[in-house]
Amino acid sequence: MRPLHSTTPDSDGEPPGDPLTTLLSASARGDESSFARLYDQTGPRIFGLVLRVIRDRAQAEEVTQEVYLDIWRQSARFDAARGSALSWMMTIAHRKSVDRVRSSEAQSRRDTTYDMKQQAVPYDTTVESAHRGLDAERVRKALETLTPTQREALELAYFGGYTHREVAALLNLPEGTAKTRIRDGLIRLRDTMGVEQ
Repeated sequence: MRPLHSTTPDSDGEPPGDPLTTLLSASARGDESSFARLYDQTGPRIFGLVLRVIRDRAQAEEVTQEVYLDIWRQSARFDAARGSALSWMMTIAHRKSVDRVRSSEAQSRRDTTYDMKQQAVPYDTTVESAHRGLDAERVRKALETLTPTQREALELAYFGGYTHREVAALLNLPEGTAKTRIRDGLIRLRDTMGVEQ
């Protein structure tokens, strides 16, 4: 076997040149051992490029495998007149890496859009609305069972947000009387709501 850096033509009559070009040409003819040597000599540089673009080691390893599969399949297309074997291989690696990044970003955007739609329209929105409607109806019916004075005191305290003292002042009642009306109203509401449950 002749050395890779020999300046004499090889047994196939190919002119001497870049050792990677020689290995790539042999790979194009199906020479697996040449392809293995090509991989050994270029693997760290190809992987380094892929990793710089993708920035995720596991994905970079996967893409590097895809790159070498493409190199094996497309090796017959390599034209030494258009550039070096290494630059041709690096171009394939760069394109594959960029494709993976774009694919990952597109998937991330789809996932984000899906998540946002799920948050905007929760699964049980209709059920929650129905329960709120039923609860509100039960409260309205329960309020109708109160005396007008109890209902007025409760509405001020719980729907108006007033304190017992403020309810007493608004209704022009002694504070104790306002508290009693609110307490009695709550007891009646609890009993009514309990019966309807």
